[in-house]
Amino acid sequence: MMCVLVLLLCSGFRSPELKEEVTIIVEIEESVDDFVDHVEARIPRLEVVARYDTIFKGAAIKGTVGELEKLARLDTVVQQYPVETYRTMTSEIPSFSTDMLRQRYDLPFTGKGVKVGVIDTGIDYTHPDLAGAYRGGFDTVDFDEDPMETQGEGETMHGTHVAGVIAANGKMKGIAPEAELYAYRALGPGGVGSSVQVIAAIEEAVEDGMDVINLSLGNDVNGPDWPTSHAVNKAIELGTTVVVAAGNSGPGPWTVGSPATSTNAITVGASSMEGEVPLLTIPGERKRVPVTVLLGSIPWEFDKKYPIMMAGKGLDKLGNARGKIVLFERGEISFTEKAIKAYQAGATGVIIYNNEEGIFQGALEKKLPIPVASVSREDGEWLKSEAVDAQQWVNTIRESTDEGIAPFSSRGPVTTSWEVKPDLVAPGVNIFSTVPGGYQPLQGTSMAAPHVAGVVALMLEAHPDWTPEKVKASLLSSADVMPAQNHMYFPTEQGSGLVDISESINPELLIESGALEFGRLHDEFFRKQLPIRLKNTTKEQLEIHVERPAIERGVSWRLPSTISLAPGETKEEHVELQLSKAFIKDGVHQGYVKLESGGQIYHLPYLYLKEDTSYEKVTGFELNQNPDRDKSVSYRFHLTEKVEKVTVDLYRAGTMLFQGQLIEIDQPESGLVEGKITKSSFDMEGPYIAVVNVTTSNGKESYTFPVHFSE
Repeated sequence: MMCVLVLLLCSGFRSPELKEEVTIIVEIEESVDDFVDHVEARIPRLEVVARYDTIFKGAAIKGTVGELEKLARLDTVVQQYPVETYRTMTSEIPSFSTDMLRQRYDLPFTGKGVKVGVIDTGIDYTHPDLAGAYRGGFDTVDFDEDPMETQGEGETMHGTHVAGVIAANGKMKGIAPEAELYAYRALGPGGVGSSVQVIAAIEEAVEDGMDVINLSLGNDVNGPDWPTSHAVNKAIELGTTVVVAAGNSGPGPWTVGSPATSTNAITVGASSMEGEVPLLTIPGERKRVPVTVLLGSIPWEFDKKYPIMMAGKGLDKLGNARGKIVLFERGEISFTEKAIKAYQAGATGVIIYNNEEGIFQGALEKKLPIPVASVSREDGEWLKSEAVDAQQWVNTIRESTDEGIAPFSSRGPVTTSWEVKPDLVAPGVNIFSTVPGGYQPLQGTSMAAPHVAGVVALMLEAHPDWTPEKVKASLLSSADVMPAQNHMYFPTEQGSGLVDISESINPELLIESGALEFGRLHDEFFRKQLPIRLKNTTKEQLEIHVERPAIERGVSWRLPSTISLAPGETKEEHVELQLSKAFIKDGVHQGYVKLESGGQIYHLPYLYLKEDTSYEKVTGFELNQNPDRDKSVSYRFHLTEKVEKVTVDLYRAGTMLFQGQLIEIDQPESGLVEGKITKSSFDMEGPYIAVVNVTTSNGKESYTFPVHFSE
């Protein structure tokens, strides 16, 4: 669960007391200036730390909980925004340089004169490769004009790395080495921030006239209605192109989170380039286990076999680990605490396996002289059985990799809107870039997004009058779909494909309508027609041949076979899909409509789905204690579809003793669901588990979220 305002103790914080100072964000109905004047005159102990009148009407207000109670009672206050936690999304393995991309494409542009805003952990603007590009920015964590990376405890490097991919110009060259860099520090110590800081940073960047904004951050809310997604859409509406990292929760579907779920954003997944990856092997076993090095660790570069020992979750004191690799299960204590215990016991390396399905991206708070890596739960349990219990040694080998989609890259589609995401992919594995004090390789969709932000800077240098819509259309029209081993990657894995820098700057054909998103089937006989808008940007006649998708039972396509476009002409045609629901299997159906023009192939993604139940019905559940004397609690969550009923039960953490039902909602609509509860039961202090029960026509599903109440 992502932490919110007073639920920060899942990151090691506790809820504020009445006399403690906190910062909240409020949305208002009246003029922002009038509201601020009223607050400063009537409640002078409150500090107005930021005003918002571009993305939405509101202000960030700092003060004690007691003083903020007075603010909450003002009639003009529409909403007190809960604070969703956002994290950077990275891990580290051997390097890949952006210079390789510049060498692959003979680029005549450098991004000169284009303003790029990096909303992240700040930037080390003293780095010799970034100092010449840096022009300024703002810190929405400390609310000052110094967006430097966090130093000392909780130090960060993420924003500096992202900035280098975009515009480094020294020993390393970014994609757009002459772009103008602006830093907006929205993520503080440890790379963690809130929706207060993220929305404020978007506001600041838009007001400062950014041409491009890069957001290499996100949460787990797979829906289009979250406030940060709305803020991104508003920024784009005002003329700023926004590039967002898809997230690192793959390889499963439905894992793209806000603000990457923004309809108008350019959402970027991560691809891997040709290279090498470390794999663990055991003598006599065919299985190979890929390891992902944690952010802040040294590379995994062993060249001989080592014994391996099990250390559980690291709660007990370790015995002698000299010359061994220590295997931990994720949970209870931090990655850093586990690694330090192993290092102090003489370990050669550390492996942490997940406590749930899939892989994970982790980070160390301190750098150690031994490598620390993660593996999936399945692989960790296999290592425990076949290496630890069988007293076998493990060997590290390196395997060459081809281009493909990175397994950690989040996949779509987006619930509720049923849109194709990501929009495209870019290199996100083995990315070498700037960090405070030098250079370091990292991986993640956080590294993929700035590749595209840099490409956008090149595009805007070449075409200063291009709108965000045209920039996105050109990127998607020119992207190259990537083939998997036995098939083509699906649209929800790669969108329109791998970014093509040269073609995106000078496209011959623009497909301005984007993906064909037919939505979810409800009727027995489904029929829907969608437009495709094509623009010929050349001075020659274009003949475009459209290939009908493969014939399937119950599926009928109607689309033009040939489209003729005169030089400079824009034309709108239509694609119609007819479906007989009885013949359609449950699940997501997707693919590409192929277009050919002058030997050039274009792929237009399409998607529809029938009664798919694999996605979570509830994401982003929050309980936020309000600063009022009634001890009220605001709740908020995203509901992927209309259901019969939602109830929320409260249990004491640890004992799981039932404490009562908090919420009961009949027939809630899909999208953002929020409200307020006032109950004496909120006098209870301590950690709890909220169980959200969703009743549908197909049965009942339950989801658990940790929460905490202070006295």
